[in-house]
Amino acid sequence: MNKFDRQSSSADIQPLPDDIAEELSRLPSEVLSVDDAPSIAPPAPLSQDEVRTIVISLMLTMFLAALDQTIVATALPTIGRQFQDVSNLSWVITAYLLASTAVAPVFGTLSDIYGRKAMIITSLSLFVAGSVLCAIAPSMPMLILARGLQGLGGGGIMPVVQTVISDVVSPRERGQYQAYFSSVWMVGGILGPVIGGVFAEHLHWSMIFWINLPLAAAAIALLLPKMKKIPVFHHKRKVDWLGGVLLMASAVVFMLVLTWGGTRYPWLSPTVLAMVGGAVALAVTFVWHARRADEPFLPLPLLGGRVAPFGLTAGGCALGAITGLTVQLPLYYESVYHLSASEAGLALIPLAAVSTCGAAIAGRTMARAKHYKRVAIIGTSWAALCGLGLTFTTLPLWGLLTLMAAFALGLGTTFPVCVVSLQNSVARPQVGTITGALNFFRSLMSSFTVAAFAAILLIALGADIPLGEHHAVVNAIPADDMRHAFRYVFGAATALMTAAALCLIAMEERPLAGPSVTPQVEMAE
Repeated sequence: MNKFDRQSSSADIQPLPDDIAEELSRLPSEVLSVDDAPSIAPPAPLSQDEVRTIVISLMLTMFLAALDQTIVATALPTIGRQFQDVSNLSWVITAYLLASTAVAPVFGTLSDIYGRKAMIITSLSLFVAGSVLCAIAPSMPMLILARGLQGLGGGGIMPVVQTVISDVVSPRERGQYQAYFSSVWMVGGILGPVIGGVFAEHLHWSMIFWINLPLAAAAIALLLPKMKKIPVFHHKRKVDWLGGVLLMASAVVFMLVLTWGGTRYPWLSPTVLAMVGGAVALAVTFVWHARRADEPFLPLPLLGGRVAPFGLTAGGCALGAITGLTVQLPLYYESVYHLSASEAGLALIPLAAVSTCGAAIAGRTMARAKHYKRVAIIGTSWAALCGLGLTFTTLPLWGLLTLMAAFALGLGTTFPVCVVSLQNSVARPQVGTITGALNFFRSLMSSFTVAAFAAILLIALGADIPLGEHHAVVNAIPADDMRHAFRYVFGAATALMTAAALCLIAMEERPLAGPSVTPQVEMAE
């Protein structure tokens, strides 16, 4: 018998002293409560019907935000006549865009701290409250303030919706759902001006805001009963309010520079230069604060690595290209092809609609293919080639629309790949933060490209373009001059898609969790 066996024999076991035995007997009952710890038993998976109900309610919620970005445009003349104030009409749209852009990262981060349910209720509540105040606004200043409040809610809807989808759907399947939401965004953007015009002409302009109430109520009624079954991944921590305020302030000043530069103030005027300096100073202060804060509002390491910087840049370039072209192309259609304003609006449908087809193709590919980013690399490269064709060829209208549709098809593949890749690259409690950052940078890039494309036209034409007075431009500028100037715009869009393709090539492709890849697809690759 060895030493260990002698020590372990029952004959050598000594009873513990009473005080030690009593202490040990109390240990099992002294359990620390950790609220954020996951349950030992895995949550019951959502059924297909429950997922479908959640998705439908989220699509309806996103439709609200998409609709209100464009529904006001056609009602602006009627609103201006009622309030007898035309000079401030642009602020009805600008206030919404400023607010929605600034709060996107805020709602994304807060959903990681307080949960998706609290933030989606908050964003919808702000949106509905803003809609009611817009509908009953007695003056133009009150309408502008109410639109800002509405924008606070609308800006929170997009990142929170995308984050909820990440909680209920695996990364491999998520691309298909992102394509659905792209379709909703496109439909809302196209229907907005039509519905706004009908309400303003045949009913009352306030109806463009009252319609949000039943839609929001339906979305909440569908979503809230299912929210308790959605897995919980948020992690409560201290909120870095100073960092959030610095980030929002820098975004607002930067957006004002893009809004006023070249229109209200010359680009090199002291006012614009001072605002640029202020935006840079606020951004530098935010970075300085984020590096020193224990729990920063937007952790800077989250934006580093081999995925985030490339995914953010690629998504921003793609959305910037399609937004810049959507804003400037009606002028091109009216001047070169002599279309009416309504016909020019219809000619934008191939650009918007076909891009959602590209997103759907990419989403389905992500659900099946192991190397999922290849579809976006091919798509953005194809869009860049189509952009070269638009830049260096002169086409009839049908040829231009066909090539524009091909351009949009490739561009659309970028969106689901970037969103899912970014969400897949961070820990679960940070998905909302990275999703909010993506929407924030995409909005900034869209505003930048709209201003940049307008500046390119001004330089190429050597003339001032009175915004909103397209007919005056059509009568004043020869079609050949406009065609020549737009070659630089198409060239800029081509450069953006080339940059997106290069970023996607450089972006690390991490495996997606979810249903296994089918053997047929693996063999094909």
